[in-house]
Amino acid sequence: MKKRRLKIWPIVLLVVFIILVICLISVISTLKSSKKINTEKIDTIEKYNYNLKQNENLYYKELFKELKKELSKEKIDEIQYASIISKMFLTDFLSLNQALNGNDIGGTEFIHSNYRDTFIKKSKDTIYSYIESNIYGERKQELPEVKEVKVNDIKTSRYSGEKENDDKAYYVECEISYKKNLGYQNNVSLILIHNNDKLEIVSIK
Repeated sequence: MKKRRLKIWPIVLLVVFIILVICLISVISTLKSSKKINTEKIDTIEKYNYNLKQNENLYYKELFKELKKELSKEKIDEIQYASIISKMFLTDFLSLNQALNGNDIGGTEFIHSNYRDTFIKKSKDTIYSYIESNIYGERKQELPEVKEVKVNDIKTSRYSGEKENDDKAYYVECEISYKKNLGYQNNVSLILIHNNDKLEIVSIK
């Protein structure tokens, strides 16, 4: 009997060890999940399918409020509309510190549907290609965050593209300032055209 008990003990200890390891992994997983960056939607403009996520910076959230107010008007001021979404796009796209990883491209909802896939692919291959993962908020990499975007000029003119034409496209000249100057682009030219009820970006220079 004693010999049998001695043989059983290593098995019991092994089972207990395995259970402890499983419990430890479960606890670590739970702790990590609780630290995940919150990317839940906290507001939306349903008719236009614009969404606001929890992890956006304060400046972007203020712009979203402006956009929601403008788009709720009976008569929308399109110059104001074009100006706000230009600011929102550049803030979201160039605030690389907001990206969870290199696949989390900012500002895609403002890009014309015909060019969105190409825009995402090009962004992944260029400016977003070196971004480290920050799913659990542990990234040490220094990345830019947009502080403000100024619209220095906005005008309407005809636009003729490969697939689209618009007699009243918006040509927008923007100036970007960052919380810290890390050498990123400060001046950007955008072209926005109508796509049903929405204005969408077809050119970025």
